[in-house]
Amino acid sequence: MKAIRITENGGPEVMKLVDVEVEKPGPGQVRVRQTAVGLNYIDTYHRSGLYPVQLPSGLGLEAAGVVEELGEGVSSLKVGDRIAYGVGALGAYAQGRNLQANRITRLPDAITDETAAGMMLKGMTVRYLLRATYKLQPGETILLHAAAGGVGQILSQWAKALGATVIGTVGSEEKVAAARAHGCDHVINYSTENTVARVKEITGGKGVPVVYDGVGQATLMTSLDCLKPRGLLVSFGNASGPVKSLDLGLLAARGSLYVTRPTLMTYTASDEDLKETAEDLVQMVASGKVKIPVNQRYALADVVQAHRDLESRRTTGTTILIP
Repeated sequence: MKAIRITENGGPEVMKLVDVEVEKPGPGQVRVRQTAVGLNYIDTYHRSGLYPVQLPSGLGLEAAGVVEELGEGVSSLKVGDRIAYGVGALGAYAQGRNLQANRITRLPDAITDETAAGMMLKGMTVRYLLRATYKLQPGETILLHAAAGGVGQILSQWAKALGATVIGTVGSEEKVAAARAHGCDHVINYSTENTVARVKEITGGKGVPVVYDGVGQATLMTSLDCLKPRGLLVSFGNASGPVKSLDLGLLAARGSLYVTRPTLMTYTASDEDLKETAEDLVQMVASGKVKIPVNQRYALADVVQAHRDLESRRTTGTTILIP
């Protein structure tokens, strides 16, 4: 089997396509032949060392494929089942691998492999953000940064399905159209508009109860300034770099604000939480309420270029690798 491995942290060039041997699945495992692999911004953090991993290491957290062999004690799946996953050990950038059977999800016929590969990590992230970190209610107005990105396009659609009004921010006129097409009621181009002023205008000066911020350091103060008193900043990503420090006095001065830094791994740590989160996502996508546009496809061997395009913001929506 071919797989991507890194032996050092650094830029995209540290990723190498190598031959690996996939052993027989152990107890509780299944061997999967992968048909599509999801590309996510968190992959660049593992590669660069922002999120430390033990080296040498594989990369990637989500993929879709077909079960080829069962390990001892596996009864929840059978050979030939179509599956997908979005959490677990690194190593999704591969043609095949062994996986824990209790951490993967069976796919219905209504969802293609490419859609599944691009939806699991981002879609389950959206699910916990909207249904657990902050339980979004019909009629509420939210602010979402990077609304044209992979998480952004899923979150805006899901929030609309829950009855919310969505304000999205993007960095170009091209991305304004993409954000509108996926559920944003109001789109702010932060390159030409003042985000805080526009949010206050849209909300009648009140601000929003929650900001979903996957950008990080560059949008921190903007996010805080857009919140209403006792509002919540959900900082779930670092596309512009991590938030290095936060003066808690800023929260007090702006009306007793809250800040959280959640992760998908925490919200799906138990098998029960993972099952509930994944099944909710599968149901939303299968129903057509949330669509997963696969806008870029790269061969697994071209992963270096895929990372370069992702980090330079030349991609929109979902990107997948074809093993």
